[in-house]
Amino acid sequence: VQLQASGGGLVQAGGSLRLSCVASGRTSSINGMGWYRQGPGKQRELVATITAGGNTNYADSVKGRFTISRDNVKNVLYLQMNSLKPEDTALYYCNADSVRFDEHGIPTVSAHWGQGTLVTVSS
Repeated sequence: VQLQASGGGLVQAGGSLRLSCVASGRTSSINGMGWYRQGPGKQRELVATITAGGNTNYADSVKGRFTISRDNVKNVLYLQMNSLKPEDTALYYCNADSVRFDEHGIPTVSAHWGQGTLVTVSS
């Protein structure tokens, strides 16, 4: 599975951006997907996740402002970001978990990461 993220940029506080992440390769094996971010001098943190069935989970810091969604036909993951704050400035990474089964039915779960897209929010 390969992931290509896009949509980052420079925006003023209070503005909006929409990130996209296109999955290619063995997309039929993808289960959960998510967005993570790493701000300057910080560790990578979870932003939002979404299951194959559409159940979502958000970090408290983005609840009510960000919306994660996915198009399972086009194999695209989205993150709509509204009411952006300077503290949202970070490199945003998309993630996908894939599951493959061997000839004995034993699953192997793999994590895949995109290259990151930079979001900068000015005050």
